[in-house]
Amino acid sequence: MRIVGIDTSLRCTGLAVVDAVGATPRFVDCRPIPNPARRTLPECLVRIADALEAYLDEFRPDEIAMEGIFFCKNARTSLILGHARGVVVATCARRGLPMHEYPPARVKRAVTGSGSATKDQMQRMMQSVFGLPALPQEDSADALAIALTHLHERRIAALARGLRLPDPRALR
Repeated sequence: MRIVGIDTSLRCTGLAVVDAVGATPRFVDCRPIPNPARRTLPECLVRIADALEAYLDEFRPDEIAMEGIFFCKNARTSLILGHARGVVVATCARRGLPMHEYPPARVKRAVTGSGSATKDQMQRMMQSVFGLPALPQEDSADALAIALTHLHERRIAALARGLRLPDPRALR
């Protein structure tokens, strides 16, 4: 099972690939899609779509895991993030890839134990979990954490499907 994790942002979208090898997650790749401030909104959206297309071609994932929608106090920021998310969703949907979303606090809790973990804590945890020689870039670390969270969720769901509760009549 190969998962691409995506941490969507207009200025720096994080991408990561994690394979499930048995019960062990294996690091494959992570990188950012940077968009300098001088780029216009349309230029940034095209860059995200093009880079994501190339990434999906290169790594051929089975599923996509991305950060879910979260509350933004600034309406303009929310709208811009919505544009970037729309490009990511459309790009993945066009390929027929199953997509799963996880709220930021759930991802942080899944990989650090705290729903309010800092960016630095997320980077250090991803470095430790995957044995990386250096700290991954912030957005790439978040994408790794999203992919890892999805693998954990899949494993928990599989275990739950495999559990059979005893017939209550047999307990009497």
